[in-house]
Amino acid sequence: MEIPAINLKAIVFVHWLLTTWGCMYPWLPLSYVWGNFTILAIAVWAIAQRDSIDAVLMFLIGMSITILTDIIHFGIYYPSGAIVSSLFRFCAGMAILSLILKPVSCFFVYQMYRERGGEYVGFDLETSSVDSRYTMDSVESVPHSRHC
Repeated sequence: MEIPAINLKAIVFVHWLLTTWGCMYPWLPLSYVWGNFTILAIAVWAIAQRDSIDAVLMFLIGMSITILTDIIHFGIYYPSGAIVSSLFRFCAGMAILSLILKPVSCFFVYQMYRERGGEYVGFDLETSSVDSRYTMDSVESVPHSRHC
């Protein structure tokens, strides 16, 4: 089954709109605003440089980090038990919707990363930066001068 390609511009526009609507009522701190709009600025860089692997990877990592920071912001700053206005409910709903869509967006951005030539993001346990002089063969061939 082929996964449909989603345009990066559409992802950026949706998150920009939801973040803007989420910030219309001043219930979130400036760290939420700066974090989300900075990541969207990196996404504009990824749009402008269509062949840049680094821009897409930075956008992907940034979106992943903002998932965690958004959860923390909502947990700390969401008013509990207070009478809230309809404007607040709208803004909170849009910010939460943006958070819900972020993992889906990360999936599609990862697909774009792969299309641009990016490698698998992860740790390769086969190749490490250990000095090749210290292998098991070289350790076993060293004569032991002292017996324990």
